[in-house]
Amino acid sequence: MRGIFVTGTDTNVGKTVVSAALLARYRAEAPLRYWKPIQTGIEHDDDSREVMRLSTASEREVRNGGVRLPRPVSPHLAARLAGTRITVRSLVEHVDSDEETRWIVEGAGGVLVPINERETMADLIGALDLPVLVAARSTLGTINHTLMTIEVLRRRMLRVAGVVMVGEPNDENRLAIEKYGAAEVIAQMPRFDPLTPQALEQWVQADFDRQGVLFVGCLR
Repeated sequence: MRGIFVTGTDTNVGKTVVSAALLARYRAEAPLRYWKPIQTGIEHDDDSREVMRLSTASEREVRNGGVRLPRPVSPHLAARLAGTRITVRSLVEHVDSDEETRWIVEGAGGVLVPINERETMADLIGALDLPVLVAARSTLGTINHTLMTIEVLRRRMLRVAGVVMVGEPNDENRLAIEKYGAAEVIAQMPRFDPLTPQALEQWVQADFDRQGVLFVGCLR
């Protein structure tokens, strides 16, 4: 596989919108496909459909295969409540990659969210061997959460492609993350109200990765 794995410092931090922004930003540069390997709470949330809506993606650009569970809880618990078990191996077997496709893979929660009694989301990232884009809040507390996420990734020899901060712009938090985490903040993405494809597209064209860092480093 080639592409980017989108993780977060927390749940509901903005991974799905960041994933849609990546698809909108780079679909003209490379053949992209989005994939959410694990979706919990599928009866209430469908991130694949939301990415399609926000990025105006075609069916071909979104892969729907993977684990889909009804309860909106951690993957290991959602699987247990559904009478099943998730493994990294079973997820990787869903991949039908080729030399041309570049993948945007969205994780469930953060990097240490458990998949089963032994494996975490970080193990899936390692198996897919993709650089990681971290979606982080811009508000108070983000420095600690983001630096811990970066440290966990690097301790596991996983490459950090950068950080996207989501929310009201905060230059002091951005500078701290770049300095202490030695990671580039690719963009500061607002909370869109309303969250529409048009609003996302306008921001993407104006402000998302204007230097093409992610394309050169991950998608080319």
